[in-house]
Amino acid sequence: MRFLAGLLVLVAAAGCATKPPHPEAFSFGVVGDTPYSDREAAEFDAMLAAMRAEPLAFVVHVGDFKAGGNAPCTDEVYARARARLDASPHPMILTPGDNDWTDCRRESNGRGDPLERLARLREVFFRDAWSLGRARIPLSRQEGCAEREGVACRCPGLPENALWTKNGVVFATVHVVGSNDNRGFDGANDAEQACRATANRAWLERAVRFAEAPDRRGLVILAQANPWVANRGGTYDWLLAQVAAGAARLAKPVLFAHGDTHTYLVDRPFRDGRGKAVENARRLETFGSPQVGWVRVMVDPNDAGLFRFEPRPPAAPGG
Repeated sequence: MRFLAGLLVLVAAAGCATKPPHPEAFSFGVVGDTPYSDREAAEFDAMLAAMRAEPLAFVVHVGDFKAGGNAPCTDEVYARARARLDASPHPMILTPGDNDWTDCRRESNGRGDPLERLARLREVFFRDAWSLGRARIPLSRQEGCAEREGVACRCPGLPENALWTKNGVVFATVHVVGSNDNRGFDGANDAEQACRATANRAWLERAVRFAEAPDRRGLVILAQANPWVANRGGTYDWLLAQVAAGAARLAKPVLFAHGDTHTYLVDRPFRDGRGKAVENARRLETFGSPQVGWVRVMVDPNDAGLFRFEPRPPAAPGG
């Protein structure tokens, strides 16, 4: 009888392990922090071509489509990056990185004006309410005014912030970048950062409210910055606190995906106000230069955690 009971347990476990995916299961890709060189550009193009065979609903590039140094932020560079992302066989959604505009001020990048480059970035990549890529999907953009001062708009919405849904899962990009989020350089850039943070907070709150609906299964938030690293002056404290509080409110699976520090990682680093782990909130960091890889995120409502991860590192040389 003990043998029979044990056998039944094994059979039941095997049945769970081979449980078919939910009819509304899907996958998406996350890439970021590449290409930084001609070699990486060739590998990135080849990677996108190979992804054609993958059944992906879309791909998100979490910023830094160029190197941070010795890489001037010219209009030509932006045009090439736009063409490269538009070559994706799947819908491609971009959220900017610090290399793409903030770090244009560096001497090796030609001492460009970050604010002027940000305006140009928006013209090139975020001029309409559609994704990039050969197949395009509609996106909700942050329009209107994020904060008013009397009748005047003090902080406008950010056209690069996007919101969309797929099979009951809410996705939102928020424009938070490395290099301390453009804070601490001068008054004009501090003002830009303060207004952008205000808009980001409003957009993130909208995403959480949208995900609270009974028919929503979870929430995915995507940004460039790694908010746990180089957080000078508490620049990213609001983001960590708001994601943690939002996850606690939702009591549904929440995924925060980012780049910036170029190391594949999946963990649960979010803490509530008492320092307790927020178990339903996970963090994903994708690969980055010099590794040209990506992560496949599988979204399956039959999975208690909703999200599973399949890292796709670059092939070994000669492999």
